[in-house]
Amino acid sequence: MQSIGPRLKTPAGIFMVVAAAMGGYYLLTEHFTHVTQAIPYLILLACPLMHVFGHGHGGHGQHGRATSGHDDDAAR
Repeated sequence: MQSIGPRLKTPAGIFMVVAAAMGGYYLLTEHFTHVTQAIPYLILLACPLMHVFGHGHGGHGQHGRATSGHDDDAAR
């Protein structure tokens, strides 16, 4: 599998990098107000997503195990 570095050194690769940079600049400058208006909704959306994907469900993934998962149980 080739690395992405040599592809960027070709004229087509340079064109793609420049076009992506220009497109990103355009999106940031022309649509910045739309993005800032969506920030409260993105924060509200982030809360349940962080609960589901970020916390690991509080250890619910250990359903089939015989031990409770506590370290002090092994010491007894």
